[in-house]
Amino acid sequence: MKKIIMVLFIGLFTLSLSAQTEKVDLYNPNANAKSDIANAVAKAKKEGKNVLIQAGGNWCGWCILFDKKVKADPVLKKAMNDNYVSYHLNYSQENKNEAVFASLGYPERFGFPVFIVLDGNGKRLHTQNSAYLEEGNGHNTAKILEFFRHWTVSAVNPKLKK
Repeated sequence: MKKIIMVLFIGLFTLSLSAQTEKVDLYNPNANAKSDIANAVAKAKKEGKNVLIQAGGNWCGWCILFDKKVKADPVLKKAMNDNYVSYHLNYSQENKNEAVFASLGYPERFGFPVFIVLDGNGKRLHTQNSAYLEEGNGHNTAKILEFFRHWTVSAVNPKLKK
């Protein structure tokens, strides 16, 4: 009986570990971030949107939680897709993208994830510390939605109603 319980315990423990080490590929350490961001800016300008850069890494649990929350919540997903071209800027041991982070005003000082909003010309409009969007063990939907709404093209420039 003890052997059965031990085997069950080991099996559950192994399943738990495999769930926690799920492979995530939001961030690409091999990407040319400077070029990718330039492409995102060009696309945003063409579509009348801003760029939302989510800086972090595949190692960052809070980064993954944020991404999952936005994709799973229809209101957040719509607000993101309607108003932003999004890009995941990698920061990892493999590639810290130091020149890109420097060009964005060193947003990594706030921890990860950190969000950078660029306009359709590539001008940095805002850097958002993720801590202000968190509540308890996750991110607060209302705070995220408020952040998204405050940095849309029409919010930043009311003359450009969208």
